[in-house]
Amino acid sequence: MSRDLLPGVTGVLVLADGTVLQGAGVGAVGEAVGEVCFNTAMTGYQEILTDPSYMAQIVAFTFPHVGNVGTNIEDREQMSGSAETAARGAIFRDLPTPPANWRSDSDLASWMARRSVIGLAGVDTRALTRAIREKGMPHAVIAHNPDGKFDLDALAAKAAAWSGLEGLDLAKDASCLQPFVYDEGLWSWPEGYAKPGTPKYEVVVVDYGVKRNILRALTSVGARVTVVPASTSAEAILARNPDGVLLSNGPGDPAATGEYAVPEIQKLVASGKPVFGICLGHQMLARALGAATVKMDQGHHGANHPVKDLTTGKVEIVSMNHGFTVDRDSLPEPVMETHVSLFDGTNAGLALKDRPVFSVQHHPEASPGPTDSLYLFERFAGLMDAAK
Repeated sequence: MSRDLLPGVTGVLVLADGTVLQGAGVGAVGEAVGEVCFNTAMTGYQEILTDPSYMAQIVAFTFPHVGNVGTNIEDREQMSGSAETAARGAIFRDLPTPPANWRSDSDLASWMARRSVIGLAGVDTRALTRAIREKGMPHAVIAHNPDGKFDLDALAAKAAAWSGLEGLDLAKDASCLQPFVYDEGLWSWPEGYAKPGTPKYEVVVVDYGVKRNILRALTSVGARVTVVPASTSAEAILARNPDGVLLSNGPGDPAATGEYAVPEIQKLVASGKPVFGICLGHQMLARALGAATVKMDQGHHGANHPVKDLTTGKVEIVSMNHGFTVDRDSLPEPVMETHVSLFDGTNAGLALKDRPVFSVQHHPEASPGPTDSLYLFERFAGLMDAAK
């Protein structure tokens, strides 16, 4: 972590406090500022790097061997846009390995270059992870220059000047621009992504930065899925006469996005329609119901998080990706806590006692991650059945 660069260095991560991590640049050439987080997933790096919830973040992978399955055109989670509306950078222990998978159509480094994602390899990610656990997620600039020339003082100043995620409404940039219908189901071998059958439900998804696999999971339980922009009014959503409404995941501060989203969510709850929130959608639903959200020191990012469903007593291993959390002590009546993280006791789910409304902090669609929580889409379908 010296400021004296070693010979052959082509990539750096410069923290706001002036700390410099050096190694080999990977992917795109240039620089990007963001919040550094670590992700503990052993697989699914393409899904992680294309998840809009990572917008304005730099992801350090704790698993040392990344790249061995390459990339492909099918596993992108982002609906549209470039790396500007997903992860801005990636940090690896080792250089990405060549691809060896029948679904691969590109190596990771080339794919990152085309997407304008800046990478850094050869870093002690274990030390970086420990630092984040002890001090929180730092602001930093990741930079790649094949010539090895970096103005470290300027990069540190840029990192220090960045405002951070608190107060940022990023959902407006991650969201779609106009409504559209999504008609692809979950993937299975060897058929690939399923084709939809005759729909049983009409579901409107409010897009705060939605992942494709959420839409696929909805389609696979019989929904005809219409995706609408984050700023869509409750009146416009209800005019479509949906059987249910899903509030999607997304990036940024729920308090900032909630400035315009919370009043509309309150109207959707009041309508009596089944409402299902995921990740950012969960946080903003909580705010709409009178609870508070707070920034976390290190967040939850990985595919191995234990969560307990308090309604069944079942413990699930789930995928998580969030830097804000619902203050469980602020949940008012008639809101009940339904899920809790067994790592740190933070809230991971809620439901209304008197309406068909519920949400979870984790990602039941996985991608990447285990499928322990896919049943939540069936639970949502059951609420829509009951409401008909």
